[in-house]
Amino acid sequence: MNRQPKRILAVLSLRNEAAFLLDWLAHHRAVGFTDFLVLSNDCQDGTDAMLDRLEQLGWLTHLRNDGPYDKGGIQFTGLKLADRHKLVKKADWIMALDIDEYVNIHVGDNTLSALLEALPQATAITLTWRLFGNAGKMRYHDQPVSETFTRCAPTVMYWPWRAAMFKTLYRNDGIYRKLGVHRPRSADKDRLDAVHWYDGEGRALEDQFKLTRVFNTYGRSNYKLAQLNHYALGAMESFVLKADRGRAVHSDHMLDMDYWVERNFNTETDTTIRQIAPRSAPLREELRADAELAQLHDAAVAWRKARFLHLMELEPFRALFARLLMTPPSRPISLTSARTLAGFANLGQIKHS
Repeated sequence: MNRQPKRILAVLSLRNEAAFLLDWLAHHRAVGFTDFLVLSNDCQDGTDAMLDRLEQLGWLTHLRNDGPYDKGGIQFTGLKLADRHKLVKKADWIMALDIDEYVNIHVGDNTLSALLEALPQATAITLTWRLFGNAGKMRYHDQPVSETFTRCAPTVMYWPWRAAMFKTLYRNDGIYRKLGVHRPRSADKDRLDAVHWYDGEGRALEDQFKLTRVFNTYGRSNYKLAQLNHYALGAMESFVLKADRGRAVHSDHMLDMDYWVERNFNTETDTTIRQIAPRSAPLREELRADAELAQLHDAAVAWRKARFLHLMELEPFRALFARLLMTPPSRPISLTSARTLAGFANLGQIKHS
């Protein structure tokens, strides 16, 4: 039986995303996170200054990830810094998240506590991505992404496998000794019998999840109790800025159309995240009521617009924007086609093993 959690920690890494931060924090405080450990690096839009102000107001703890960075990249280096922090040591439950990921609970009062009560035996719960597409939105506007983007992938996806990737909410009982981007790492293998992984449907998961898996079984629903809304694309303007920033894990790799096409699904509408709005909206207004935070937020919005105009002067980014405008929404593939692709993959593994 789970003990009632006292502290639920979200660990977040940021670069040049101050314009989205207040909304993200308000939402996740409303969902039930009690603590936030936020890492920043090399920010030009005032993200680090906003985090300093939020720390002064008691909303979070800001940790600068200024390098040098190990071969795993900026995000992995940041998580290693977080591993040693007192907030991680004190947390009852932990989840590593990104700014474009929103926890969306479907049980009880739509909070993390309700999810844990629904799965009392769980020591780790996988919240599977639901991919929210661009829905043809070109211009960036300063409004909550969860209100702007409601078109998404079908509940059941047969391809690509990343449609079933997850982030993990896990009990911080010492069995896993290191944070990971998608799941906790460095397990004490002598204690794995005490580990119980469940998915967002409430299904007990196989032993392989205890050590290695980063995606759930695709071709079935994974969202009955909880999901992770993944707003990976945003408006086309925002995606160009995301490409400028670089990939979260491999920051020196520019995002391109492969990333876009594998995430731009718009065949269904999902507005379930609005159930938490009565709690999150007042918190967002509380943050915006702080004059310094409001000024920093407005400056970040202005920075995004100016940065986009600058990038349009450069051919690689102008070409990317044009391709975004020309590319239609992605089409989910059938089970038959997915099996064909899987067969090709298996054949390739056999021939090249």
